[in-house]
This record gives sequence, structure tokens and C-alpha cells, in this order.
Amino acid sequence: MTTAIQEFPEVGEIVIASITRIMAQGAYVTLDEYNNIQGFLHVSEIATGWIRNVEKFLKVGEKKVLLVKRVDPRRSEIDLSLKQISTDQKKKKLLEIKRGEKETALIENLKAKANLSAAEAEKIENILVEKFDSVYNAFSEVTAKGSTVLNGLDIAEKTVAVINELSSKMQIPHVEIRGVLDLTCTKPDGIDIIKRALNAATENKKVVVSITYIGAPKYRLNITAQNFKDAEKELKPTLEAIEKAIEKSGGTFKFTREESKKTREG
Repeated sequence: MTTAIQEFPEVGEIVIASITRIMAQGAYVTLDEYNNIQGFLHVSEIATGWIRNVEKFLKVGEKKVLLVKRVDPRRSEIDLSLKQISTDQKKKKLLEIKRGEKETALIENLKAKANLSAAEAEKIENILVEKFDSVYNAFSEVTAKGSTVLNGLDIAEKTVAVINELSSKMQIPHVEIRGVLDLTCTKPDGIDIIKRALNAATENKKVVVSITYIGAPKYRLNITAQNFKDAEKELKPTLEAIEKAIEKSGGTFKFTREESKKTREG
């Protein structure tokens, strides 16, 4: 007879927990990601200051993002904190959970639509994680760039087609950097020079770079990516390429940045 080894979280880890019982001294919770093992949230770790009524801060059945403060596996004790969780940590954890749920749904849908066995679905999942770090990232890449990002992977064409179909229905978060280009070139073929410079600057990019005509001499530049880091990384070389091409032909270059935009994950 084998005895199951209970898995425990690590000190400093951020977890999702469900409130199960409230008392004057705090609340008992179960950890959703650890087979619902029990932890304790002391009243002093719920919020700053003196708390007269714990039930003003917690409700039985609700879920909270908590920090693991102490773990004693021998006594099965886990002490947690709510007040030490920042807003950014909470948002990041909730997004992680949301993406995990989406990944499970994506794999299940892929398994059903592509008629895969459990072993085949697991193999595909492992391939995607190895290449893209997560299933969610893999489907997001297909959404943004098409199924060619799966080329060279050991995935059957039929399965690739299903991944492409599922990806087309995803709403992935993105950010957008915007600005207005003020470009002039007094040469006889000045308009063509500007067009060539703009076309060259938007080719072979890892993110979506688009330029639209507003009205002489203004053009709007849009750079769309999954995060600000990737968008910002592409902005500087794009502007430098346009500026170099325009000024080389005796023209003028000016860029006025507008407010960036960010969409929420759907």
C-alpha cells in the first residue's frame, strides 16, 4: 500500500484560495491549486489596522489571491496573507488562472475536433509548450501570424487546421503605439520617395506596423503588439529607417507621438 504525498506551496508563492470558515481570529481557506488543502489567514494578515469584524473583509465561498507566509508540512499548516498582496500581483495571478482555464479548454476542443486520443493530445500540448512556452502563447502566435508559425513541428496537417480554426476565434490582448509622421520631400518624385520609405519601414516586422495617409504631409503610424515591450522595441528602428530615407532625399521628418492604447484580454 502506497501513501499519497501531499504537495505544499512554497513560502513566498502567490496562490488562489477559497474562504471556507470565518472566525474572530481570521479565516480558514482551501488552496485551489493544491488539491484544496487547508490554510489559515490570520486576522492580522487580512488588512492593515485593527479589524473589528472579519466578515466585512471576507465572505465564505469567495476566492482570494493570497501570499504564502509559512509552511509546516509535518503539521500540515499553511499561514497566508492578504494584506501583503499588491494590486499588480493580484492581477497577474488572476490572469494566470484565466489563461490556465483557457489552455485546458483549447486542448479539450482540439482533442474533440481533431479526433485525438488523450496521448495524442498530450503530445501536441508538449510540442506547443516546448516551442512557445505555453499553449496559450502558441494559439496567440497563430492568431497573430497564422499557422505558418507551426511549420517544422511534428503536428499533422489536420491538427494544424483545427488549431488555426480555434485560434481564429480567440481574442488576444494587444497594445497599440500611435503617432503622426510629418514628411516632406520637394523632389519631383517626392511622393514616390515617401511611399517607398514607408513601405520599406513596415516590411519584415515581428509585430504589426501600419501607416495610413491622413492628408499631406501627415501620415499615421500604428504599431500593434501583444505587449508594450515588443511594440517599443519596434518603434525606434522603424522611425530611424523612415527618417534616414527621407532626409537622404533632401526631405524633412517629424514624429509626434500620441497616447498609447491597450485592450483587455477577452
